[in-house]
Amino acid sequence: MLKPEHLLTLREVVQRGSFAAAANRLGYTASAVSQQMAALERETGVRLFHRSARKVLATSAAEVMARHAAIVLADIDRLVAAVEQEHRNTIREIRLGVFPSFGMHVLPGVLQQTGTAIRLSVAEPSQLIPALGTGGELDAAVVYQVGNSGLAWPSVLHRHWIAEDPFRLVVPASWPTLAPYQPEQLMDLPWIMHQPGSSDALFFDGVFASWSLHPRAAGYSDDFGTTLAMVGAGMGAALVPLLALRGHKDDVSVIEVPWLNISRSIFALVHPDRETAALRSLLDTLVLANPEAAA
Repeated sequence: MLKPEHLLTLREVVQRGSFAAAANRLGYTASAVSQQMAALERETGVRLFHRSARKVLATSAAEVMARHAAIVLADIDRLVAAVEQEHRNTIREIRLGVFPSFGMHVLPGVLQQTGTAIRLSVAEPSQLIPALGTGGELDAAVVYQVGNSGLAWPSVLHRHWIAEDPFRLVVPASWPTLAPYQPEQLMDLPWIMHQPGSSDALFFDGVFASWSLHPRAAGYSDDFGTTLAMVGAGMGAALVPLLALRGHKDDVSVIEVPWLNISRSIFALVHPDRETAALRSLLDTLVLANPEAAA
């Protein structure tokens, strides 16, 4: 029975004109190439090469076989690729990255409902995106973006919308009610702010400036769980997305004000080579997990 590796070696010998050149291309020794070609001649019963002390010449039979070998090898490559694709679609676990509040408040319920095998990584969007490249360890990453800046990703990645996550005004429950909370009422309040220089901090600096507010920072935090703890301790007010408010404690008051029209976009980034039917089904399930459903 003909061996594909012998056909591959034959093609290289005919194309490159010598056993030595084919051996160099394939990583074999010239002796190993000679032995493979001798075995192929025995298997086919056809003389493929004229050998002399100085050189090896391919016969017309070798040239014909090499042309057909190229077709056979291409068919084998397509067969292997099709099997690997089917394997990715049906067997391999989905390697999913999510940002912390999504992993804490949304994903557990989804995992209980789906039978898909998932390997999970939890990190900030800027840490997840580099793992989506060709050969990276993630198939998809659920990330967020506040405004239109601060987050970049390769153009080859596909973007799947999941939700808009609106921000709410959060104040200590011990503070007196200031309803209806007009912007001017917030001018002298202490605030828990994002770390200076971060993309979120720059975005909210612009938001406060649009309200003609210059907030007095009582503390800094980029972790919403810590921010809520600081607010609950009476340190100041904060703007927190609805998703991060799920299951919040009674020591904070969540206030919806009509003029606070700010949200962060939540979406999944997927490398097209990893976009299987199982992954698309999982992302469709995540879209149903509306941030407002259980806030």
